[in-house]
Amino acid sequence: MTDPPAIELRGLSKRYGSGEGSVLALDRVNLSITKGTVFGLLGPNGAGKTTLIKVLTGISDVTEGEGSVAGFDIRRQSLEVRARIGWVAAEVILDDDFSGWENLWLQAKLQSLTGWEDRAHQLLDYFSLADRAKDKVGHYSTGMRKKLEIALALLHQPSVIFMDEPTIGLDVGTRRMLWDIVTGIHREFGVTVLLTTHYIEEADALCDRVAIIDEGRIIAEGSPSELKARVKADLVQLETSDGVDVRALSDLPGVQEVRSQGNEWVIRVASSEEFLPRLFARVPTDHIRRISVEKPSLETVFLDLTGRRIGQDEPMRDVRKFYMQMRRARQ
Repeated sequence: MTDPPAIELRGLSKRYGSGEGSVLALDRVNLSITKGTVFGLLGPNGAGKTTLIKVLTGISDVTEGEGSVAGFDIRRQSLEVRARIGWVAAEVILDDDFSGWENLWLQAKLQSLTGWEDRAHQLLDYFSLADRAKDKVGHYSTGMRKKLEIALALLHQPSVIFMDEPTIGLDVGTRRMLWDIVTGIHREFGVTVLLTTHYIEEADALCDRVAIIDEGRIIAEGSPSELKARVKADLVQLETSDGVDVRALSDLPGVQEVRSQGNEWVIRVASSEEFLPRLFARVPTDHIRRISVEKPSLETVFLDLTGRRIGQDEPMRDVRKFYMQMRRARQ
């Protein structure tokens, strides 16, 4: 008999507001996430990733559909769900005036844990923080602070951990360190990790399976290799001056599809190496403002499905407010 999914969603929708001014943040989401895996939710800011976590953790109500986490219904058994989940924020948010041990103590109090001390020692040893446990967190490096926050999320031995864009704003070295931690904790502690990100390389490197979300809808799902195999072509992005006819591009040999938005084009071609000389022979170079070529990757999957890239320069949301909501929800 197979284990039930760690997370299962069926037709899950979330709408904010009512009437003409309402916003459909999640649109009939279906997901089934296997226990003990790292599952990535990849999409731009505003795609619905954080809304999905809010719904799964009971912070926000479901508008339509059904869902379960760790075998418990997110609507009818929200307290059971909260007892079995951990959460790691986009920013490291700890009590800087407390020591590492005092932060663990506070977390234990918030969750009414008993006999938590042995687990805390185990986590401090695992994350190489034992020798700094009595130091104030304000003196920790960014990497140490991130480790401690993950330790807090693991303190009550959850079966599912939500990591909401955990590496945003981190330097390359700290980000790589966190990647190693993510790949290790689900094996060491037997947890399922739901990781949201808009970093293409992060989803590719860490996740057993990935769902691409855009405008509240899941538009593709599979392992990174399965998703990349969907794009059996190169994608050429082109920006031109006025006066370039779509037929001048679509009639070129090797072109499979041309999509345009004003003077910006996404062209699917069998081989970019063969296409580019034909393009330059047909379209005068002074009419080409910008050109780029994408080989099959998770970036090209998103580009192929939506006609645009996953943006990485949108302003960060107010994660501190979300963090406080999560802490209150754990009590």
